[in-house]
Amino acid sequence: MAQWSQMTQLFQYLSHEMVNDLYPSTFPIDVRHYLAEWIEQQMWDDFEPGKSELEARAKYQLDQMINLLQIFSEQNSSIVDKMKLRQISKTLMYLQPQPLEFGVLVRDILRKERILLLNYPQISCPQYQQKPTAPEITMDQLVNKVVEIQDIRQKIHVLQEELNLDREKFEAISPQGSVVPNGLDPSSEDPKKNLRICIQQKEYSLHSMAMTRVQLLQECVQRLEQYQLDLISKLKTWCFEQHKAAIGHPFDDNLHPLQTGFEQLLEMNAKLRQEVFLVGDLTNMGLTEKLTSLLTVLVQSSLVIEKQPPQVIKTQSKFSASVRYLFGDKIAPGKPAMLKVQIINEQQARGVGQGGLLSDNVGELMNHTAILEHNTTTKSTSAAFRNMSIKKIKRAERKGSECVTEEKFALLFSGEIHVTGCDYPYSIHVFSVPIVVIVHGSQDINAMATVIWDCAFAEPDRVPFVVPERVPWRQMCNTLNVKFTSEVNTQHSLNDYNLLFLAQRIFDKHDICDFSNMFVSWPQFNKETLPGRSFTFWQWFEGVMELTKKHLLPYWSDRLIFGFIGKQHLHVILKDRPGGTFLLRFSDSEIGAITIAYVAVSETGVAKVQNIMPFSKKDLEISGLGNRIIDINYLTYLYPNIPKNVFKKYYIGPTKAAGSGYIPVQLVTVAQPSEINDSSNQNMMRLAPTLNSPESFSLDSNPAQNPVSMMAQYSPNCSDPICMNPSSLLDEQQVAFNMSDSARMDLEDFGDFLSDLTIDSATAL
Repeated sequence: MAQWSQMTQLFQYLSHEMVNDLYPSTFPIDVRHYLAEWIEQQMWDDFEPGKSELEARAKYQLDQMINLLQIFSEQNSSIVDKMKLRQISKTLMYLQPQPLEFGVLVRDILRKERILLLNYPQISCPQYQQKPTAPEITMDQLVNKVVEIQDIRQKIHVLQEELNLDREKFEAISPQGSVVPNGLDPSSEDPKKNLRICIQQKEYSLHSMAMTRVQLLQECVQRLEQYQLDLISKLKTWCFEQHKAAIGHPFDDNLHPLQTGFEQLLEMNAKLRQEVFLVGDLTNMGLTEKLTSLLTVLVQSSLVIEKQPPQVIKTQSKFSASVRYLFGDKIAPGKPAMLKVQIINEQQARGVGQGGLLSDNVGELMNHTAILEHNTTTKSTSAAFRNMSIKKIKRAERKGSECVTEEKFALLFSGEIHVTGCDYPYSIHVFSVPIVVIVHGSQDINAMATVIWDCAFAEPDRVPFVVPERVPWRQMCNTLNVKFTSEVNTQHSLNDYNLLFLAQRIFDKHDICDFSNMFVSWPQFNKETLPGRSFTFWQWFEGVMELTKKHLLPYWSDRLIFGFIGKQHLHVILKDRPGGTFLLRFSDSEIGAITIAYVAVSETGVAKVQNIMPFSKKDLEISGLGNRIIDINYLTYLYPNIPKNVFKKYYIGPTKAAGSGYIPVQLVTVAQPSEINDSSNQNMMRLAPTLNSPESFSLDSNPAQNPVSMMAQYSPNCSDPICMNPSSLLDEQQVAFNMSDSARMDLEDFGDFLSDLTIDSATAL
């Protein structure tokens, strides 16, 4: 009833039209109100159009709903409510010929409620998880019931044999059996009559046990169905969590509990089919057909992708994936299962989900077959697809500003399998999470944005591969936080200041306000460039993650980097700090760079916040961040008041060139601000002492104009110091097209790549 409680709070934010659309005349809001607890205890998510095997369960739940409404009607003291509930129950009776449509209707209403609760931050709504249903059916309970049926069958067999003997004795008794021998006791009972009574009692017991046996069989089949639905639902949850794991959500990839459940269900289904067969005619109860239908669904659900393929795949590049068969070694001997893989687009994925056939081949895949093999050590049966590669891909026609990195495909794994104990083979298939196919490494970041959006905001049991066009900021900031911590591999997550700046960045708002009610669209995330920049929000954020992961992880994990903060907020927190106080922030003008913001105080006592030119990945490869901070003498305290000596553990001194005959050199960072007075400038333009030598040396009176320069430190004993040109240490940055990649791209792929470049350039303009 928790969901309905939240909905009642949400109604104040919804219009009457929205509420009327949510609850149609066939399922009025009164039903949702009076039966809220019962409705949320039932299982509705499995109902799908065309799933005829679920009609019986849908009819049962519809009948229960009608009965409950009638009970509420009788118990209600208000004559108005009483009559209204009676009328609603009569309306629901018209749905009894189409119970499955009713189940789908209730499922859709509950899903729409969950979406509304997610989109309105005023109401707390828990993350998706498996909703508890009625009391869980355990396998032990099911096994005990089957054992009870088998025991009754054996008792019936023994009783039937005894009854046959009694009947034979009854037929053998002569008609004169009622005459009293020797005329001694005319009051003694007739033995034939006694035998007749005994036969009647055994016939009654036999009939009673047979009825009990049938009732137990019906109950067992219902329990089997419920247990199977629960187990398949758990498997869907496992797959959903596997999908979420791509952005860093925790995920337990252990499939052994699910495999145990599948194997037990297969065994129980076989035993029940045997018992139903031995019972014989059950007056068209349809238990045989029901068990056969359950077995088909179980086998078709038994294939799962244990290791998903990469979600961004470059043509001509090798990749791998593996699928697992959840029945272990239950493959008919002598009939190995061969599985194949093919690429499908979004439209084909929807057709496969609805039982359709593939009409076209959209891609050419190399090394696309494998055999299911059983591993006796792990007791698992799986097929490993190694060294696959996409040779070429056929893309759909794009509209407007769409680019190839937004198009999603999937890998379809399919085959035919012979299950032990079954008379005919089953066709099985499963398709992967969405993948994006690229032809050049420069498309990787944009392709990953498509993947992140899909993994973060896809809903359970969605239509492939539909995702919302916009999402609440609270969902987006949670995604960014999870992705950042998992990608960087740190326990230090983004704080409220960081998330505030990210919101200001993506919404282009510089004031401090509550962004939780605002929605982020896909174009804001990775199609539109940030104001005044040539890159998108995701490209900038991804660059920060890459820089932190490779060069700043120790500093970030030790909480020495403030991270994401705007310049306005920066001035607010630093304006009252003493000169030399600094903090480390990610650059908002460059992709993948970090800068030092510090308080500079002039001789007149005027304090000003300065930002040193950002250090890129290439800069930090030349000299680490710890070295650069130690080098700059003017920096004293890390905000708020941490002595900068905390960075000494990251300091790397000059390497000793033992026996080389050369004098070692060391690069030193020097800050040269032009806004402060000369004395401060002189102080800041002194080389920082190194760990090897306490001396420092003045710079030339004509310093370079670059605010951050790299100078060579030399020994004071050297009469001819070696001066190094900083520009010789840095390679000229240039954007080059990788010809090895180009050689592998066919004309169609090359056209996709160029069209992407054209779209990106147009967007930037």
